[in-house]
Amino acid sequence: MRVEYINPFVESTFNVLKEVLNIDIKRGDLKLKNTSMQIQGVAAMVGLAGDVQGRVLFDMSQETALFVAGVMNGAEFTVFDEMAKDTIQELANMITARAVTKLGGLGFRFDLTPPTLFTGDHMEVSTNIKVEALVVPMELGGKGRLEVNVAIRERT
Repeated sequence: MRVEYINPFVESTFNVLKEVLNIDIKRGDLKLKNTSMQIQGVAAMVGLAGDVQGRVLFDMSQETALFVAGVMNGAEFTVFDEMAKDTIQELANMITARAVTKLGGLGFRFDLTPPTLFTGDHMEVSTNIKVEALVVPMELGGKGRLEVNVAIRERT
């Protein structure tokens, strides 16, 4: 997996979170994970096809998702309802749109799927793409952690 594919997603995640949450975001160290992995409770996944194929997963606990949805909507969320779900999907759209714009400027072309939301305890997300996922945690100013999980490879 080429770093040119990863950095725009990590940078966009950091910048969008900082802008929409208006809190201190700390980027953690890069980790490698299998593409089959257990989610923390709420995950928005965007698929990629074109010059590259793969997926980007934005993974967080339900408590973190409620915090993010609350800040983005200017209201307190105590239940992960449809508005909270829509907000997390919109966050995934915002991040991927910014990353894709950067990648397009570098000459890469691909299409995105709309975000798919996964929720629940002990859920595992698995794809048939045989490439390790690079995961970068983002600490949200003491309000939880969001992990951006990128598994992309060049189309063969």
